[in-house]
Amino acid sequence: MILSWLPQDVSTFGPSIDSLLKLIIYVVGTAFVLAEGTLLVFVILYRRREGGRAAFVPGDSLRQLAWVLIPVVIVAFLDVAIDVRAKGVWDLVKEESPAPALTVKLAALQFGWEFTYPGPDGKFGTPNDLVQTTFLTVPAGQVIRLLMTSKDVIHSFYVPQLRLRQDIIPGREIPAWFEVTKPGKYEIACSQLCGNSHFAMKGILRVLTPEEYQQWVSQHWPKSGAGTGKSASSARSSASGTEG
Repeated sequence: MILSWLPQDVSTFGPSIDSLLKLIIYVVGTAFVLAEGTLLVFVILYRRREGGRAAFVPGDSLRQLAWVLIPVVIVAFLDVAIDVRAKGVWDLVKEESPAPALTVKLAALQFGWEFTYPGPDGKFGTPNDLVQTTFLTVPAGQVIRLLMTSKDVIHSFYVPQLRLRQDIIPGREIPAWFEVTKPGKYEIACSQLCGNSHFAMKGILRVLTPEEYQQWVSQHWPKSGAGTGKSASSARSSASGTEG
């Protein structure tokens, strides 16, 4: 029921992350209920009574130590079990990036997002690169690879529907990948406090069907049908916030 409060999942690795989150909620929730229930029972059973005297319990017998040692062993076992389950999810999201159908360079800066698409030659840093701000346009059902850098301070790329969050650190190029299962528009947020206008650092992930994406490609790369006819300097029409 709690997971129904989360944003809609539109990522191929989203179910694995939600499954891990569900496991953590069940384990921690159960431990919380048992601990608080035990505390309440003890408060009632051993409450202050007229004529009763407090007793000092040194806790040096094995029977007394068991009240501490047994919970410690149980918590350690559950923690290791969660870590083992989380290792597979970490490898899926962070270590086992599949071959991408599209690679986009992302530059984060105070206070916005800049996305660079390679031209028909498939290489970055050439005159036919397409640079857009605010809008990241990708096809559904295909693996997208992001190469992320920061131009100033620490930022964080966060799309709740993708179950993807990745800090972006100045001086490093950090890769990430995702595959969206459902076309639509999803908000890109920065989840690191990066300055006075952090609240306004908003982008839009625009996911198109493969057919719509090919039309979008042909608009920007009309000669080849696979790139852009615009130079990096003339392709910044979206800098004002307009969709491109």
